Amino acid sequence: MGRGDKRTKRGKITKGSFGKSRPRVVHKIVRPDAVVAEAAEAPKEDVKKRPVRKKKSNE
Repeated sequence: MGRGDKRTKRGKITKGSFGKSRPRVVHKIVRPDAVVAEAAEAPKEDVKKRPVRKKKSNE
C-alpha cells in the first residue's frame, strides 16, 4: 500500500490515473444569464405570520 498501489489515492496520483479513490473534478454547469434573471424575477409567495401571543400577567 502506498505509491505503487493503484487502489489508493496516492498510488493513483503517482500513476496519473482516475477512479473510485481519485475521481475527476466535475465542473458545474454554467447557466445563461436569462435563466438566472427569470428566477430572480419570479414572484415570491406571501408568507403569513401568525399573531403574536400576549403574555399572561400573574396579577
